[in-house]
Amino acid sequence: MNKGTKRADIKQGASVAIVLKQDQASGCLTDGIVRDILTKSPTHPHGIKVRLMSGEVGRVKEIY
Repeated sequence: MNKGTKRADIKQGASVAIVLKQDQASGCLTDGIVRDILTKSPTHPHGIKVRLMSGEVGRVKEIY
């Protein structure tokens, strides 16, 4: 498993766990498939922001 802080590690269609904005305090993770990569910079200390196929948006915490 890989922390999702590097944009190059994340591809469309990848299976990931993200933390949603409303779950940042609890750290609750949401699993899904990447539809869009929203972060433009090559790295981000809190995780690359993505949109899942379900439409949910959050920062990647794990890549499966």
